[in-house]
Amino acid sequence: MKQVICYMSLLLFLSFSFSGCNDRKDSSNVQVITKPVTSAQNAFYPGNRKPLVPASFIKLPLGSIHPKGWILKWLELQKNGLCGHLGEISAWLEKDNNAWLSEGGDHGWEEVPYWLRGYSDMAFIFDDPAMKKETMIWINAILKSQKENGWFGPEVRSDNGNLDFWPNMVVLFMLQNYYEYTHDVRVIPFMTKYFRFELTVPDKEFLSSYWENSRGGDNLYSVYWLYNLTGDKFLLDLARKIHLNTANWEQESTLPNWHNVNIAECFREPATYYMQTGDSADLKATYNDYFLVRRTFGQVPGGMFGADENARMGYVDPRQGTETCGFAEQMTSDGILTRITGDPMWADNCEDVLFNSFPAAFTPDMKALRYITCPNQVTADDKNHSPGIANNGPFLAMNPFSSRCCQHNHGHALPYYLENLVMASNDNGLAAVMYNACVTKVKVGDGTELTLTEDTRYPFEQEVRFTLNTPQKVSFPIYLRIPGWCEQASVQINGMQVKANAFPDTFIRIDREWSNNDQIRLELPMRLSCRTWQVNQNSVSVNYGPLTFSLKIAEEYKKISNIKSAIGDSKWQKTADPNKWPAYKIEPVSPWNYGLVLDKNSLSASMKIVHKKWPKDNFPFTPSNVPIEIQAKGQRIPTWGIDQYGLVAVLPFYPVKVQTPVENITLIPMGAARLRISAFPSLN
Repeated sequence: MKQVICYMSLLLFLSFSFSGCNDRKDSSNVQVITKPVTSAQNAFYPGNRKPLVPASFIKLPLGSIHPKGWILKWLELQKNGLCGHLGEISAWLEKDNNAWLSEGGDHGWEEVPYWLRGYSDMAFIFDDPAMKKETMIWINAILKSQKENGWFGPEVRSDNGNLDFWPNMVVLFMLQNYYEYTHDVRVIPFMTKYFRFELTVPDKEFLSSYWENSRGGDNLYSVYWLYNLTGDKFLLDLARKIHLNTANWEQESTLPNWHNVNIAECFREPATYYMQTGDSADLKATYNDYFLVRRTFGQVPGGMFGADENARMGYVDPRQGTETCGFAEQMTSDGILTRITGDPMWADNCEDVLFNSFPAAFTPDMKALRYITCPNQVTADDKNHSPGIANNGPFLAMNPFSSRCCQHNHGHALPYYLENLVMASNDNGLAAVMYNACVTKVKVGDGTELTLTEDTRYPFEQEVRFTLNTPQKVSFPIYLRIPGWCEQASVQINGMQVKANAFPDTFIRIDREWSNNDQIRLELPMRLSCRTWQVNQNSVSVNYGPLTFSLKIAEEYKKISNIKSAIGDSKWQKTADPNKWPAYKIEPVSPWNYGLVLDKNSLSASMKIVHKKWPKDNFPFTPSNVPIEIQAKGQRIPTWGIDQYGLVAVLPFYPVKVQTPVENITLIPMGAARLRISAFPSLN
């Protein structure tokens, strides 16, 4: 497979030189490469210490990257929406008798860490005094909770009587970013003491219950982070212990379990452990997990796989969906794997999930969410659709209290995505790994700190513009990712074309002496394309660059009781005002049961791209705001309707024969459609 060849490639190849970007005395060495330089060691940001295998890229500290454009708007919506105010309304975050604030507290064990890792990052990204004050209430309590033996936080025990290490893994993940932003001197000894405690726990009592056993890779990731800072050898012993006591994610033809969030979060564990072993079999196992679940349950657009809560044989249609937590964890995994492997494929997948799946899980104001979001979904009510959808509950309605997990855990996805836009490289350079408008402060070359300003409306436009502001001339490399869908990408430096025959799934590496106000323009040509999902009745999805398109369905929002439509374990604080946090069902008020009329040999003959004005509010993920649409042709399929479970019926049997008239239909970006048909039946 192309992807496997890509991650195993160890050589830089296809090099090109270019001179004259500023004057004949300066030269730019331009290379098209499949893997970044790993033979050097970054002088300013901690990479992997020996004996760990060098990671391809290095995450910049929280606060290095500031959002602009539509990602800034989306983060502002999240800050002013449910995540930013959850501490005021969720009973699980109530401070009185909270397990993280008082010994013997009876609530918040998992929910506080879930919520805090997104909320705290936002507090520092926005440098918001009130949010930082709230953040520190929790962080100070966590750091003060450590016992003499090293354990911290509530002593929650599993059914087997052993300590449950799972919520502490989320806390450690959060503390990494916190330390990189603040350099709080308490963090390193705190984590060191805790990890020494973990090393003393007998194997039979360590990671012994379902969730912690599945998710030991999160613990492993934090151990390597600390090792790279301190070099304490015992941490490598602990890493081996964690790997041996974590569920086996290295099986060839099955997974330890089929829970959608576990898969999205835990499949990266072998690749994480690969950094210590250097064994390509560990790295290959993560790729195998990724493709294994997608061969059956991932024959759908949107970057994910149809597991609902748990993947089930026989339930593979695009009407099956993903937990909102699953979207968030997949994007986090993609960012980590991009750094470990340097494989552009992971950044492609992160963008696929972010652009096409994640936005539709929320109301546009980010004040309510749903538990399950599907590629084909024309039902968004508060009914129980089991067994069509697993598990039992009102999983499709937009409710601030859709579930305890997703309600608290969704907030980390956008901050972590922002933090992965630009990374440091081992050769004292930087890498634009994913594209969005932002401003990055980073040390490069000889230690010069410069600012990289990125301006773009990608993926709604195909041009990305960079401006460097540096106090002095400085030599260093810049890596620009070429997505897997993009052919004939081109680069200009200060208005002059660079000779670089870039092709998909590579990086353009530009090494030169940079000056103040140097400009780079990256062109990523987008074109119409189709994907055929053979497992699912040869259904078809339509792409334009990284965007997948859905049928534009007229959506009618109707307020419903946010109490009656909430999942059973949801709770409000007594002082919360439910009227400020409404729930909705969304009903279709236009036909949706269409197949596409396509000329696959000439898509432009059967579809037309229409560019619209950029939305005034800077948020492109609503049907009325989308800056791009596709005019297409379709035919209604009368036999395709709502089934006995109240869901869009499974795709009709291929090939579909209809005699209905050909109609003009409109397609919009999949992420903007809360009701959607994204995998269309293939017409005869």
